[in-house]
Amino acid sequence: MGDGGRAGEERRACVIGVRASLLPFFYTGKNCVGIARQQTGENEHMRFGSLHRGEIRQNQSSDPITIAGTWFVMGSEDGEDNERPPHRVWIDTFEISACQVTNDEYAQFEPPPFRDDPHFNDPRQPVAGVSWNDAVRYCQWLTDRSGRRFRLPTEAEWEFAARGGVEGKHYPWGDDPHDKRTLDGPQRVGAVAPNGYGLFDMCENVHEWCSDWYAADYYRVSPDRNPSGPASGSRRVSRGGSWRHQIPFSRCAARSSLPPEFRYADYGFRVVCG
Repeated sequence: MGDGGRAGEERRACVIGVRASLLPFFYTGKNCVGIARQQTGENEHMRFGSLHRGEIRQNQSSDPITIAGTWFVMGSEDGEDNERPPHRVWIDTFEISACQVTNDEYAQFEPPPFRDDPHFNDPRQPVAGVSWNDAVRYCQWLTDRSGRRFRLPTEAEWEFAARGGVEGKHYPWGDDPHDKRTLDGPQRVGAVAPNGYGLFDMCENVHEWCSDWYAADYYRVSPDRNPSGPASGSRRVSRGGSWRHQIPFSRCAARSSLPPEFRYADYGFRVVCG
């Protein structure tokens, strides 16, 4: 969804008084690694479990997906003005989680914001209703806990990752959009096939926070190596589609933004290591 479409919605932001905190899903080989929760009688406990399209288990030692640095064309002539001009960008090698952070992962730090809502509280759904500030606090918590540096992806890293190594296409899967569908909440992570880098749910499910400040004209002055956004601003960049919209997916180049303190029911994130 474009930035202009978000402006009128800010009055309806879902404000939740819960700090965000989550552990990332990482992709190893063919599987997305995380926790599946099993209900047994009245006692709920965590277990390792197999899923249909990407096994979800708790990651403790597996490395995140490494995406090798290279040049790519960022932006698009087919979208909104803030996606122009398309420009070549170099991105250094980085590591990114294969899946959006889930309720199970969030719960290892604090209760998920929508823990009592049946449309949002499946353990394998992405956590929703977290602000940019919440996501950054989570990354710091995970850094302190793991001894490795975790952060949000830059906008350029996110678009590069979303494209999955396919240059010039509108979506991770090509130029043709998926069919429209009506959803009551986000889907479980890893429910559809990953892109060419092994990343799940890029451009759909929940909007994902990025680290950058937002500026509509940033591409006109952006450096060509590892751009990280303007030095200041009032809104933070978000990328990807959302279950809540009539068209619940977005083009790889589509940009959106929101003030960093806002919490929406269709906002989540994934993390970068390094």
